Amino acid sequence: MVSGMKIVVLDGYTLNPGDLDWEQFKALGDFETHDRTPQAQTVERARDAEVVLTNKTVLDHAVIAALPRLRYIGVLATGYNVVDIKAARERGIPVCNVPEYGTANVAQAVFALLLELTNRTGHHAQTVREGRWTATTDFCYWDFPLLELSGLTLGIVGCGRIGRAVARIGHAFGMKVLASVRRTMRNAGDETRFVDLDTLFRESDVVTLHCPLTPETKELINAARLAQMKRTAFLINTARGGLVNEADLADALNHDRLAGAGLDVLSVEPPPADNPLLRAKNCVITPHIAWATRDARARLMQVAADNLRVWLRGQPQNVVNAAR
Repeated sequence: MVSGMKIVVLDGYTLNPGDLDWEQFKALGDFETHDRTPQAQTVERARDAEVVLTNKTVLDHAVIAALPRLRYIGVLATGYNVVDIKAARERGIPVCNVPEYGTANVAQAVFALLLELTNRTGHHAQTVREGRWTATTDFCYWDFPLLELSGLTLGIVGCGRIGRAVARIGHAFGMKVLASVRRTMRNAGDETRFVDLDTLFRESDVVTLHCPLTPETKELINAARLAQMKRTAFLINTARGGLVNEADLADALNHDRLAGAGLDVLSVEPPPADNPLLRAKNCVITPHIAWATRDARARLMQVAADNLRVWLRGQPQNVVNAAR
């Protein structure tokens, strides 16, 4: 433990709802954790902290300026848009994230959403529970077309770690795999074909998003892009909700210009009741859980603790706001 160093976690509940422990952090200083922190209480709770850890609680310029003892910001996630990294850099405060912890489970979630759209397992299981199979005269029934993945074309927008993991699973299902990336890449040797975005959207039976949310990719999925897609195609988004114009997607689904969508993220979370996708046809939505297996959360916590530990030794890692 570093004598006198105060460590405050502003919103630890989603990372650790009780099935993990904070012992690694407690060994490093005077540790305090909050399940959630309303924005109005951020400064009050972090005022005396030298180390602040956040997942979704915003640390903007005004908050950082109001925390004179702050020396380190740890982000309990990969995305760090909740922190004003420029303001932190001007103060000499490193902002450290966890860039790699959930590749396998996010890729798994992509196919959980896709298989729900192609097999409707949840729907049919519920009808059996309600007694329909018991009452039917046939040995089987189905309410939606049941589709094979083998032979379909999977289009991956963004081929980093998660995108490549999705490609491997797609190949295992017998899918043809296309990928589009920001910079030119050679074909990966696994039969993945790199193409431009227009080709990807035109040719794919399934489009899955794995790119960051930037000014260039904001609402990448809009009416024009959706018009390029096959009417029989599916859209999967486990990346960032802001990649999708939600009104345009809902309109395409409701007018049968797209076969279905599987989403783990929305532009505002939790979503307001009037989000049009909550009522759209053939739209499967999960509450941002693609990252949240216990294994992945344990890895995230380990890396976050390692980040803090090596910073204390003067060897910071995973710094997202280093001077250029």
